[in-house]
Amino acid sequence: MTAAKSWVDVPSDSDFSIDNIPFGVCSFPKYNGDASYVPAPCSNSLLAPFTPRCCTAIGKYAVDLHILADAGLLDNLIVAESESNGASMAEVVVANFHPRIVFSQSSLNDFMAHEKNIWIAVRNRLISLFLSESHGDISPDTRLQNNAPLQKQAFHPLVDTLYHLPATIGDYTDFYSSREHATNVGIMFRGKDNALQPNWLHMPIGYHGRSSSVYPSVANGVMKGGSKEGTRDDDSDDETMSFVRRPCGQLQIDPLDPMKGSTYGPCKLMDFELEVAFFVGGATNHDDEGEHSGKPLTLSQAKDRIFGYVLMNDWSARDIQKWEYVPLGPFTSKNYATTISTWVVTPMALEPFRCETSAGKQGGTNRSGGGTELSEGVDVSGGGERVKDPTPLEYLRDPNYGSYDVSLTVSLQPKAVSQTTQICQSNLKHMYWSSVQQLVHHSVTGCPMKAGDLLGSGTISGKE
Repeated sequence: MTAAKSWVDVPSDSDFSIDNIPFGVCSFPKYNGDASYVPAPCSNSLLAPFTPRCCTAIGKYAVDLHILADAGLLDNLIVAESESNGASMAEVVVANFHPRIVFSQSSLNDFMAHEKNIWIAVRNRLISLFLSESHGDISPDTRLQNNAPLQKQAFHPLVDTLYHLPATIGDYTDFYSSREHATNVGIMFRGKDNALQPNWLHMPIGYHGRSSSVYPSVANGVMKGGSKEGTRDDDSDDETMSFVRRPCGQLQIDPLDPMKGSTYGPCKLMDFELEVAFFVGGATNHDDEGEHSGKPLTLSQAKDRIFGYVLMNDWSARDIQKWEYVPLGPFTSKNYATTISTWVVTPMALEPFRCETSAGKQGGTNRSGGGTELSEGVDVSGGGERVKDPTPLEYLRDPNYGSYDVSLTVSLQPKAVSQTTQICQSNLKHMYWSSVQQLVHHSVTGCPMKAGDLLGSGTISGKE
């Protein structure tokens, strides 16, 4: 299929092509309004420019969804539903979705709480509004293209846009899903002979983080290729990025002898973690007996509960972590800051980049009688020992197991240096446990998963 074409000016190297259509929350404090735009007769009062609201992005612009909704461009959405015979699909108009209310909110939570077919319908409508010619099953909707006053009201340069957290995050969990990273960290803390813990290949390992210390990585302006953040030890301020203050805590006095105890002071081993996180969407998985208990999600259900993905940096104080992590894992070494990119990229946008993970497959096949067949031996210990991979238990065994081919890089720019230097490169395909498996395992005990919950991948390390 040929590439989709838009009447909106989209630079060839833009992260926000018509094939992306991410979602976020923005405000526009530099905007003074446009007198030529006349609100719809049914309109409530429009939001003030400095008030956060739901947006999308295309080319060099943030697009105000609450303005498009007010103009009626997001009404009468079409979704595909199974007919009564279950053998065919029919197109029906969406009911019980109120775009004027949903997109005037200061977070995406209300939108996230709808079902996946609503997310798809909104995204398809936006694509049709930006299209200059038909693409696949989507035809152009020229109502926005032909309305210059509406464009002036809805389109805002990204460089003048103020970004906010895309959702009110109820709960945040960070996983440990890259085999390469788990092995590297295991060697660092436990040595080669005990690098990968015995349980790691049986289930996604994670821990609960602090949602109160999740921050947007960029406050305003656009950063090419992702997100930008930095550390500081003083009270300087820069509105173009989120800063993380160097934490203080307990430090082991003698790295070779924990019996000598600890001292208090600033972290000397401040570290970043290159991660990709996803937001949970859809209705909470309540048990049939009431709203105070949950029920496990199946793989199919979990796939439809992933609203979208963001870049994430789970800041880490390694020297504090080394002293505190036994026996319950990291605590204060991780609870002070996690930064995420502000645009949420949907699974629909990433679908063309589906690929195998670097693992290829997980284990072998299930034997009759409930036994587990092990795959051919691979080195997972870090010490050269050949260990066979177990096949995941049935509830984690995904017939569509895979990831996305998304290149990930980190660049460093010291305070006194004007240029950035790329210091590492990885790829989202270097994930042993997929995001779907993470969500399924998180819910296996009946844990209610709510719209706006954030789940991080853990550091994504490559093979080199």
